[in-house]
Amino acid sequence: MAQGKRSANGSAKRTAAGKTKQKTPKTWKTRLRSVLRWGLVCFLVLSLIGVGVFIYAYRSIDIPNANAEFLTETTHVYYADGETDLGQFAIQRRDAIDYDEMPQSIKDAVVASENRTFWTDKGIDPRGIVRAAFSNAKGGSTQGASTITQQYVKILYLTQDRTWTRKIKEAFLSLKVQNQLSKEDVLEGYLNTIYFGRGAYGIQAASQAYFDKDAADLSLRESAFLASVLNNPYYLDPANGKESRQAVRARYEYTLGGMLEMETISQQQYDRAVKRLPKFPKIASNSQYGGQKGHVLSMVRSELLELGFSEDEINGGGLRVTTTFTPQAMKAAEQGVLDVRPEGFSDKELHVGVASVEPGTGAVRGLYGGQDYLDSQINWAVAGGQAGSTFKAFAVAAGIKAGFSLKDTFDGNSPYELPDGKFVENQGDHDYGRVNLITATERSANTAFIDMTLSMGSQGPEEIVEMANAMGVPPIEPASDPYGFPTSSPGLNANTGVSLGSQTVSPINMANGYATIANKGVAADAYIIDKVVDRDGVIRYQHKVSTHRAMSEDIAADVSYALQQVVEGSNGTGRRALALGRPAGGKTGTATVTGGDVSSAWFAGFTPQMSTAVMYVRGDGNDKLDGWLPSYYGGDFPTETWVAVMAATLEGEPIEDLPEPVYVDGEAPTDGHEPAPTRTPKPKPSQAEEPTQGPSTSKAPEPTTSAPPTTEAPEPSDTPTPEESTAPTGPATTQPPATTAPTSSAPPTATIPPPPGQTRGAGRVNGATATR
Repeated sequence: MAQGKRSANGSAKRTAAGKTKQKTPKTWKTRLRSVLRWGLVCFLVLSLIGVGVFIYAYRSIDIPNANAEFLTETTHVYYADGETDLGQFAIQRRDAIDYDEMPQSIKDAVVASENRTFWTDKGIDPRGIVRAAFSNAKGGSTQGASTITQQYVKILYLTQDRTWTRKIKEAFLSLKVQNQLSKEDVLEGYLNTIYFGRGAYGIQAASQAYFDKDAADLSLRESAFLASVLNNPYYLDPANGKESRQAVRARYEYTLGGMLEMETISQQQYDRAVKRLPKFPKIASNSQYGGQKGHVLSMVRSELLELGFSEDEINGGGLRVTTTFTPQAMKAAEQGVLDVRPEGFSDKELHVGVASVEPGTGAVRGLYGGQDYLDSQINWAVAGGQAGSTFKAFAVAAGIKAGFSLKDTFDGNSPYELPDGKFVENQGDHDYGRVNLITATERSANTAFIDMTLSMGSQGPEEIVEMANAMGVPPIEPASDPYGFPTSSPGLNANTGVSLGSQTVSPINMANGYATIANKGVAADAYIIDKVVDRDGVIRYQHKVSTHRAMSEDIAADVSYALQQVVEGSNGTGRRALALGRPAGGKTGTATVTGGDVSSAWFAGFTPQMSTAVMYVRGDGNDKLDGWLPSYYGGDFPTETWVAVMAATLEGEPIEDLPEPVYVDGEAPTDGHEPAPTRTPKPKPSQAEEPTQGPSTSKAPEPTTSAPPTTEAPEPSDTPTPEESTAPTGPATTQPPATTAPTSSAPPTATIPPPPGQTRGAGRVNGATATR
């Protein structure tokens, strides 16, 4: 028993002695303390590393000497050869003055407009830097410096690169400048280097450029204006037109409001100053902008901005810009206008716009914008006017695409009754009978084109507009992928009378549309900048010609043939163009406004190598030509100008033929238009008639209508008479377009930049592809 008991006890002891001790499970509190402990250690280590990196970076980045080369290097603009000088941006004006010489009003206004916390902040805006860096990295709109200190650092010391590296360096330099320079020193440097527009860097040069006075003499209004224009010097310059004046007025009120809020002006001063902008004396413009060069340089500047280049780069970045213009085509456009313009008609009242576009590429080779740029900044090659019958070319193309043929006939009698009971008339109420599409184009018969449009069905007007858009005429509002100069055609509504031309089209866009016909139906976007190289030799932009087929080659051949008959046909309204001595097609045009007054006269035409449009308008672009000019017909002065321009432009070029007609014959959308030659009625006895000019050198179109009368009525005025213009489903209205060119007495305007982010032309911008 005892032994057994010992054994039992021994076994029990061994069991107790050999028992393994088990770990107590960790609770969530224990684990949290462990994570916090290690997290604190890591944070302290990283903080020490961060502090060390910050100290090292702060000490290693010195405030450099001012980058004088960047500040003064001029951007050069060249003709298409890349060597012949066209102009430059800009002859920069600088004249630094001391802080004490600057009026208090400009100091207060700039702080109120640009950085209201300037006197109390630390010189950097961390949130702004991060926001800008993220935006730039994602390819969004570029964001610039936010505080005055950062802007000063960027302008004076750094390049225009918008990268994370530059933003970080800018932050350190801003902090160092903040620590080593007083606020007064920073503001003085900023006001002596910032760009104010008009080639003026610094407040002293800006005072002279805008107000022809020293900075010390600036008034409150003038100071508030100059502070406001800093936000966008080119766009906010009131000399650039109504839109710019409205924009700077809003910024001006913002600046004055900030000064009132900061109590740097009294309520009484605010109330007096906010009533209007300051008065702007007439400042002698730089002579480099004289003549037509100013119109071209203004277009180039606007296009560079649209391509993403900054004002600083354009004015001081040393860019080398190669344009599409050639000296020969530019000289031809100007001399052609001067040779034909009727004597005694000042260019202050009679405005001529000319543009020559190369088929196949869209390159604008020459233009004439009107008055000397120093006298008026309105560029009529861009502002445009009502298109009149030049728009019928797009209707011919759309009609053939819809299934009609050149042989099909339409009602050419006048008046033509619309479905709603309204009427459309030909010029002089002339009757042409049943006419095929060739004769309708040759004689510019309004009623025949109305009949064709209605016969195309309910979508007829839309199909004509779509064809015009495809051929190079922009829509009524800029497309999502904008093209053209300008990028819109005010009044281009899809109504029954769209082919008669009440919409506003620029000579550049009209010439490009006709270039599509010359290029066998393949359209290319118009462009004016071929290449941009920066001061380091890096290609920042290279245009890539982007084409698309607007119509088949056969349709283009038929449209071309119909337009050739306008020039060569025995009754063609553009027979004066025969003087060119080359195969050519084209279309005359006149347009009327409400009341029947003629507002524009055109001739647009082409050879295989070049397409040119010529437009004559008066006053604000809608003033009366008939009864004022010796002749208001497109077949007279505009056609003669076209011949003079084209002859000089094509000098030295071989004579090339245009294609023969194909007579495309699709499935017509409606019946009753089969070829059925009938004798054309003679003109009514009361109609005024005008002898056909020059002998016929063309073969009769195949097929033809019956023999036309031996005399022709004056060229049709192309737009409906007032009584039918109010028809809701009838022809295009004859009222002035919604947007018209400004009067020459109003603040002149060149083209206003489209919304940011929109570009024309395919190519590469800063390494990123920009399409159409």
